[in-house]
Amino acid sequence: MPSIHRRDFLAVSAALSGLALSGVPAFAQAPRRGGTLRVSVDQAVAKLNPLVTRVNPEYLVAELLYSGLTRLKPDMSAEPDLAESWTNSVDLTEWTFVLRKGLTFHDGSPCTAADVVATFEAILDAKTASPARQNVGPIAKVTAKEDNTVVFNLSAPFADLPVTLAYTNAKIVPAAVIKSGLDKLDRQAVGTGPFKLVSFEPERLIVVARNEAFYDKERPYLDKIEVVVYPDVSAEASALISGDTDLITTTPPTEFGRLQKASGVKALRVPSGQFCNVNFGCDQKPFNDVRVRQALALTVDRAAMVDFVTEGFGSAGNDTPLNPAYRFYADLPAKKADIAKAKALLAEAGYPKGLEATLIASDRPGQRTQLAVALREMAKPAGFDIKVETMPHATYLDQVWKKGSFYVGFYNMQATADAIFSLLYTSNAAWNETRWNNAAFDKLIFEARATVDEAKRRALYAEAQKLMHTEVPSIIPAFFDLLGAQRDWVEGYQLHPRGAVFRLDHVSLGAKAPKRG
Repeated sequence: MPSIHRRDFLAVSAALSGLALSGVPAFAQAPRRGGTLRVSVDQAVAKLNPLVTRVNPEYLVAELLYSGLTRLKPDMSAEPDLAESWTNSVDLTEWTFVLRKGLTFHDGSPCTAADVVATFEAILDAKTASPARQNVGPIAKVTAKEDNTVVFNLSAPFADLPVTLAYTNAKIVPAAVIKSGLDKLDRQAVGTGPFKLVSFEPERLIVVARNEAFYDKERPYLDKIEVVVYPDVSAEASALISGDTDLITTTPPTEFGRLQKASGVKALRVPSGQFCNVNFGCDQKPFNDVRVRQALALTVDRAAMVDFVTEGFGSAGNDTPLNPAYRFYADLPAKKADIAKAKALLAEAGYPKGLEATLIASDRPGQRTQLAVALREMAKPAGFDIKVETMPHATYLDQVWKKGSFYVGFYNMQATADAIFSLLYTSNAAWNETRWNNAAFDKLIFEARATVDEAKRRALYAEAQKLMHTEVPSIIPAFFDLLGAQRDWVEGYQLHPRGAVFRLDHVSLGAKAPKRG
């Protein structure tokens, strides 16, 4: 697999996005107001509390019901959401955000700077267990300056703050709800988002309706959105083809070909930094020995893994979470399969006769099991005897995620390099699944986030990627293009490379859309 540079990656992304949007006139008519959009997802929406959502269907619903200070555009830059503007000190350690006037929560109460302060204090409280805690930046203190101004004092210079405040779990909730107990948000929604909750059946259907008090008087264009849960991806694709649903935000490669050929359906595709990986418990035998991790990584045929796991809709990975979609991607030597060297490393680690291990994969998405099976077969010649165990996603989240020592993960692209490293790989990462806990790596990441100089920052991130490339806290064999599909009457939707951002308040329905109550 030839190396792909960032400029080439972005060019491909633009080309694919152009294909997805082909047929749109240069001077499109204003979006039509009204109608009900029916969106399908492949997992239950188990959590409504936006501070602790974990999977894409939950992110989607949270985004409909809540707003952040900023939001993420398709080019990964920040745009205003509840904050209409922001400024920073010269040294990047103090940021001031000015809120829009007249903001209200769905219950009619005003949304002010005090609610923003309370929200971020909850996010930064370890008891909340919000993934945003390690991903909104080095925030030391948040204070309200009048009702509509919020000041963030940082523990170090940080240029990415407007982008990181758009993090999926950094939605603003009322201070009163936080004070009375966040468990209220498990089945209720008190947000400022473009839609209000109508009904909530976690494993079947979530219905939201237009928030008439939303700060943008033009958006949302839709009257209502129905989020329908389809655990079977084939049934989900069939529902779109028949017109029972209007939009699939993510679909596996196994269904994409069928959707491409279907009449009245637009298949959508965009390159992304989304990936599956094989997480090692680096604090437990046998994976606390770097030679074992290195040996298994050397059994992987990366090009074959792209074909098998992504069905050709992706690119090869190199055991770091950055690919050319990221600003600070380092183009390191591509790893190649070397069975002889893998055997030698395994013998050095004390396993001359091979090693047995059980690799666990959730059944959602299906690519996790595909990756596990492919790795099992590729690793056999080197002496690895891997048993693959697949389990329901809910069981995986409860029993394996962040607890296991050998399992397949699945992650969306993050907005910045710091965000993906701080989510998964630093010692204080929100999801420190590998327990790699490498002090040298931590130091590089912390220095990079506090550095304004572009060249120095790039060099620090390059060193961090080299360290991961060598020590292999997880195997990252492939990155996925994001795939979705929509009926041709859906207008204004664009697949977002981040994977967890949807922007459905920009969507409208054309004249041919079915009329739904």
